[in-house]
Amino acid sequence: MSLQSQNKINPNFNMSSMTDIVFLLLIFFMLTSTLVTTNALDIVLPSSSAQPLKQQTLSISITEDLRYFINNEAVERAFLESKMQEEFNAVDEPTIILRAAKSIPMEYAVEVMDLAYRNNYKIVLATQPN
Repeated sequence: MSLQSQNKINPNFNMSSMTDIVFLLLIFFMLTSTLVTTNALDIVLPSSSAQPLKQQTLSISITEDLRYFINNEAVERAFLESKMQEEFNAVDEPTIILRAAKSIPMEYAVEVMDLAYRNNYKIVLATQPN
């Protein structure tokens, strides 16, 4: 008495479902990659081996052409202190990250540090890791 199996297994592999998944993933990554934007200015910072600061409240950048930015928003030099005070109205421990370009004269960075000192703000000079 010889019994044969009624179910025949097809050894061929169907790729249509795999290509659907690949195309869906491709579309997903194409859409999400356009949403990622970097909000950074192109400033060459001095290098240091110090640890990065975990909490950043306000970022002040000074570019090589001596333009000032607060959180990537252009600010005139004369209105820098008032804009800092406006940003820190409701902050308990105000901290400023100063990103000064490597090639600017030190007096411009010291001027911002002096503004922070006069208003009792903590200020940290940003550097590039070694």
